[in-house]
Amino acid sequence: MPTELHLGSGDPATATTDAVVIGLLPADGDGAPVLAAGCDEIDAAFDGGLAELLAVAGAAGKADEVTKVVTRGALSAPLLVAVGLGKPPSAGAPTAEQVRRASGSAARALAGTAHAVSTLGRIDLAAAAEGTLLGAYTFTAFRSNGDPKAPVARVDLLSDGADDAEVLRRAVAVGTAVRTARDLINTPPNALFPESFAARARELAEAAGIEVEVLDEDALAEAGFGGVLGVGQGSSRKPRLVRLTWSGGASPRAKVALVGKGITFDTGGISIKPAANMDQMTSDMSGAAAVVATTVLAATLELPVAVTATVPMAENMPSDTAYRPGDVLTMYGGKTVEVLNTDAEGRLVLADAIVRAAQDGPDYLIETSTLTGAQMVALGTRTAGVMGSDEFRDRIAAHARATGEDGWSMPLPEHVRADLDSRVADLANVSGARWGGMLVAGVFLREFVPDGLAWAHIDIAGPSFHTGGPYGYTTKGGTGVPVRTLWAVLSDIAENG
Repeated sequence: MPTELHLGSGDPATATTDAVVIGLLPADGDGAPVLAAGCDEIDAAFDGGLAELLAVAGAAGKADEVTKVVTRGALSAPLLVAVGLGKPPSAGAPTAEQVRRASGSAARALAGTAHAVSTLGRIDLAAAAEGTLLGAYTFTAFRSNGDPKAPVARVDLLSDGADDAEVLRRAVAVGTAVRTARDLINTPPNALFPESFAARARELAEAAGIEVEVLDEDALAEAGFGGVLGVGQGSSRKPRLVRLTWSGGASPRAKVALVGKGITFDTGGISIKPAANMDQMTSDMSGAAAVVATTVLAATLELPVAVTATVPMAENMPSDTAYRPGDVLTMYGGKTVEVLNTDAEGRLVLADAIVRAAQDGPDYLIETSTLTGAQMVALGTRTAGVMGSDEFRDRIAAHARATGEDGWSMPLPEHVRADLDSRVADLANVSGARWGGMLVAGVFLREFVPDGLAWAHIDIAGPSFHTGGPYGYTTKGGTGVPVRTLWAVLSDIAENG
């Protein structure tokens, strides 16, 4: 069960609970760390000597650092958990991301605990709630013995704001959306394939009152979705295209199209990938998971923006029916593409979906996908590459950084388009050049976006899946990136158009 979050009140020093969480900042110079805001009662219970006590225990206030102290009766709770926030910016106060990461670290440290009280909500309630929910995330659906160490069951977040209940409600909805995306990504490919993924998307959408349309292989063929069909034809699990539509309520401020790559497993097809780390290709539908979860979130919180998610789903497999290097596919809308590499399949299904999404006449179009290994070469595993219309691209990248998901604006150079010229079709799906693979993929997608439409492509090849040890609120496996970025952009559009 996910961790329950509640608003807390009263004195945390006398609260009947198993643990109390406080924040720490690094010392300005030598000496003890600095107690963060919101824990005056806790310090008083230790006669003003808490910082020195924690310093003796080894605490320094560094980001993600967790120090546990037995209270020995100073508090009603038997355990004090001090978590480092890291050095704040020059303004002095910790950022929302610092609170989010600290709350995630604390939540992981509290695994197996029944009840905790956290003072981090007094710094930033929304960030504390999101960080706690995400840091406590576990995926145990396929463990026969359940969760070996259950996440903290309940956390009461202390806060003094006027709209605390609404702030918490919205933060829990956002955190739940990210957890939903993580669940989808972490589901193994023998359980999550196009048909079952479409069924799961339908279930989530209908529970939120969202209109759903699912096209099976026959409907895709009749409508001419050549990219989705071509990529999926090598698998016994046939492709799907899912459309989820949230109306935006009575007076939507704008219309936004979301598109997400839903390759439920990617072997590379005939251009097969190396066997090493191929198991991580279960995450190749992370973009689809993000847009499904975000659309459901928009409906759940009744965002006054009309949102339609167009989600192509396929499994890229080598077989006697698989598409081949040298094949020419006729995409939805009529453009033809020469396939030079079957492992560049994501852009093929996305091209179909982008053309279909644009037919709805959106004001904005956002597509996200685990598209290129070149993204990681250029930006590493934690920073998404954002391409598209200059102004809208920069707007999205700024929101990615503000949410802590991180994104960086990248160009779409005009000269790259010539590298995609084909000898037999309108364009090829890859270039013959070694360099700039992330930009080449973006330029390819741009060919299918109508002129004048504000759009962006978010390459999350690295940020979508974490293979190392947990840190902050990021656990191993699917991360749910870029759900929070998409939500921030949609909220911005709701407010500012």
